[in-house]
Amino acid sequence: MRQTRKTASSEPRGQERPRASRAPAAAASSPSASRARHPTAQAGGGSGAAARQPSAKQRPRQLSPRAQEVGLGEPSPKLLPPPPPPTPATPTSSVATLDLGDQRERWETFQKRQRLTFEGAAKLLLDTFEYQGLVKHTGGCHCGAVRFEVWASADLHIFDCNCSICKKKQNKHFIVPASRFKLLKGAESITTYTFNTHKAQHTFCKRCGVQSFYTPRSNPGGFGIAPHCLDEGTVRSVVIEEFNGSDWEKAMKEHKTIKNMSKE
Repeated sequence: MRQTRKTASSEPRGQERPRASRAPAAAASSPSASRARHPTAQAGGGSGAAARQPSAKQRPRQLSPRAQEVGLGEPSPKLLPPPPPPTPATPTSSVATLDLGDQRERWETFQKRQRLTFEGAAKLLLDTFEYQGLVKHTGGCHCGAVRFEVWASADLHIFDCNCSICKKKQNKHFIVPASRFKLLKGAESITTYTFNTHKAQHTFCKRCGVQSFYTPRSNPGGFGIAPHCLDEGTVRSVVIEEFNGSDWEKAMKEHKTIKNMSKE
């Protein structure tokens, strides 16, 4: 009995082997086939009008020389104006907008512990740092219409002047720079008396008549504060120095420190 071995090359008789089995590879490698499959690849390729010209989507828009000169047509991304520079951040009073870095958590904890607003916490820290060695005194007139606060030493150096007006109204005072004094209320309740050189501004409450502070002639850039108008609890000691204001010019020349007491 005869056995027939079937192999991959055996084919039924009477059927022709397809001739185009290798045609796609040859067609893909020939230049003419490439032109036929891509009629727009070359300007002269193809026989029809569609083969000679690009499609509507690919055809660039033709502009007149004048239109190109004035920049009409579709804007080029390269011609777009540059974006405006970023606006610098403006200072605000909100801690949320400040860059506190690693100190943010400490700052927020400090506010909560002290039960302070942002401004109150900043003021407390500034006062502590800026006025080291000083205490905050508060005071005012008799009726309470005028109130102030002043940063000064707990140990006060008081001048007892014997000029004509200080002698009559017992104007004992200590001197501070203007930056350490703040009027809390009563600006509308204050009136001023001047005489002679008019450099000294004798301010007092026009309701009760008490002078709790004034601007001395010796220190027009500061304030003279009446220690007897301070609230209790912040003064530790008092030293009184007599000043010969009745001979003011001579006393000022001889005194070594009074003229500088309103400076920082």
